[in-house]
Amino acid sequence: MAKDDVKQAKGGASPPGSESLGLRWLDDVAAHDFDAALTYLSLKFDERMAAAAVGRLRKAEVTRRRANDILRACSLAPLPWDDPGVRRDLFNAVSGKRLSPVLVVSTADGGDIADGYHRVSLAYHLDPFSDVPLRIGAAPT
Repeated sequence: MAKDDVKQAKGGASPPGSESLGLRWLDDVAAHDFDAALTYLSLKFDERMAAAAVGRLRKAEVTRRRANDILRACSLAPLPWDDPGVRRDLFNAVSGKRLSPVLVVSTADGGDIADGYHRVSLAYHLDPFSDVPLRIGAAPT
């Protein structure tokens, strides 16, 4: 892979050939996904720590990782095809909508998908080695 190809793959735009089986991605995270991440993280951390984690996610740049690597790092199995959220994202993708990048919080023991578990699962089912755009932020300490 040429050096220029590597630089492009790390950016927010989808590099040529990376839109696995028709999945298309937004260049950046939808604003409401930060609110969803805060809601989820507030179940794991107190409000101050959850807000700090989301603040780090807001400052992080969009990068790309393989779907299987995201799931492994977060110690998660992909959600099944018949999960309502996976089906909704599949319908949106088939309808030509772009999916929002994923939000991942890195922790001492791996990571956690703060928002986008359904989207990562869909990408994994279509192609486990497909690139998924995401922002990675450190968990509060």
